[in-house]
Amino acid sequence: MATTATALRGISDVAEETGLTAHTLRYYERAGLMLEPVGRASSSHRRYSDGDVRWVVLLTKLRGTGMPIRQIKQYADLVRAGAGNEERRLALLEEHRARVLGQLREVERNLQAIDHKIAVYRECALERPAAAGSDQRNAA
Repeated sequence: MATTATALRGISDVAEETGLTAHTLRYYERAGLMLEPVGRASSSHRRYSDGDVRWVVLLTKLRGTGMPIRQIKQYADLVRAGAGNEERRLALLEEHRARVLGQLREVERNLQAIDHKIAVYRECALERPAAAGSDQRNAA
């Protein structure tokens, strides 16, 4: 049975693919967020495996939902430790999910306030068409 080689990518390719900067990718490595040390070419340039890239995408999603680096590090440490700590991983992710849901509810309330203001101004605009050349800068 033949095995296929994993496509290795340089840091600029991974940065482009994930939307992160090379600086951020290096930081993730220095901060101990990667599951394994990122491979190196003989030139010492970083070479990311498919698994590395999948992990970076997950890190990006965790950061995008507001998980602090400290908690991401805890999660990475648990994953790196292997089987036997799945309950702790689950608890960490469930706690984060609850925080994210709370943030979503807050954003929804804020969006409703914005929608209300938009409706007020639309109604105002329909009732009182702007006079040609009038100064609207003072409208709040």
